[in-house]
Amino acid sequence: MINSRMWLVVNPTVGLPLFLGAVAVGSFSVHVAITTNTTWVNDFLSGREMGSTDAKMAAASTLDTAQAAEVVIDRTAAGEAESAVITLEDGRTAKAYFSEVKTASLQ
Repeated sequence: MINSRMWLVVNPTVGLPLFLGAVAVGSFSVHVAITTNTTWVNDFLSGREMGSTDAKMAAASTLDTAQAAEVVIDRTAAGEAESAVITLEDGRTAKAYFSEVKTASLQ
């Protein structure tokens, strides 16, 4: 044991319970933080489906349509890549290109 000299300073009957107590307090505080700061834990513990309709409706009501991005998909001739133009609420635009990935078969 690399830190075996520690037990010459701290008695194991004091050090081990102190260490295990610190681990237990840390674990308990993490679990309390998860249960108080998330919405899915209540659904899970109540036996409801994850992302129940109440949560979905609340999320949908907070979405402002003026702040949503608009996506327009451009379909090109066969064999060419498809692209999409994305317009954000502040007027910025981006273009994304989609192409088929061809993989070699191992035979």
